[in-house]
Amino acid sequence: MSVFVFILLMISTFFLMEGAAWFTHKYIMHGFLWIWHRDHHQHHEGFFERNDWFAVVFSIPSILTIILGFEIEFLWFLKPIGFGILAYGIFYLVFHDIIVHRRIKIKFVAQNKYLQRMIRAHQVHHRCKNKEGAEAFGFLYAPKKYEP
Repeated sequence: MSVFVFILLMISTFFLMEGAAWFTHKYIMHGFLWIWHRDHHQHHEGFFERNDWFAVVFSIPSILTIILGFEIEFLWFLKPIGFGILAYGIFYLVFHDIIVHRRIKIKFVAQNKYLQRMIRAHQVHHRCKNKEGAEAFGFLYAPKKYEP
């Protein structure tokens, strides 16, 4: 496998994950697994949320594809797919949990228009405290209408 193909598959997976995350957020987290996601939209005590179980569940495809890609030669293409999922998870953790929700206390002021738009879209999403009625389900993309 060439480095170019590996990087292409990894980057493609990373960007496709935004669509998968949007779908999952809208139809699963705000659907039948709202019971896990609800505390993320409402004030709660403590550092951890039930919503954190999604990170555990979503890490499974990444782990499995990386392991299978290394262990089974003809499934080599699963390695970059798994690493693309992992990269998306890392970006999600940094952006969503650290920058937006400040679950790890850091001093950070978004001076970049892209980050400001993403933060605003996520704030709009969290105005809705119920299962229904939310908007802006993406994590790394938000339409221009959310520009500050």
